[in-house]
This record gives sequence, structure tokens and C-alpha cells, in this order.
Amino acid sequence: MKKNMGSADKIIRIVIAIAVFTLYFTGTISGIFGIILMVFAVIFVLTSLIGTCPLYLPLGLSTLRKKIKG
Repeated sequence: MKKNMGSADKIIRIVIAIAVFTLYFTGTISGIFGIILMVFAVIFVLTSLIGTCPLYLPLGLSTLRKKIKG
């Protein structure tokens, strides 16, 4: 897959995932809402690691900086 995530996007996703993990494992969030947030947190971590967000593809979005040739 073509990479479409920049460094800032990856860092923000990882920080959000860590916050959700912390809130879930300390019991601040729980139940169905907690499980849904955990699923999103795992997705955020996975997309950050591979550098591609599948939702960006059909929308034609990219936060990755383009390299200037020259």
C-alpha cells in the first residue's frame, strides 16, 4: 500500500492510543464504550506502524510531505 501518513499524524495517533489504553486499564472507561475505544486505539497503532490510513485512500488525502526533487 502507498504510504499516506506523515510523522505528525503518526505521533498524534500513538498519543491518542496510549491515552485510551491508560484510561481503559485504570478503569476510567469501561463497558461497550471502552471496548469500542480500545478497538480504535489498536487501529490507530496499526495504521501508524504501517504508515497508511485506509480511510485516506478513497478520499485522496495524505499527510505525508512530498519530496522536492532538484
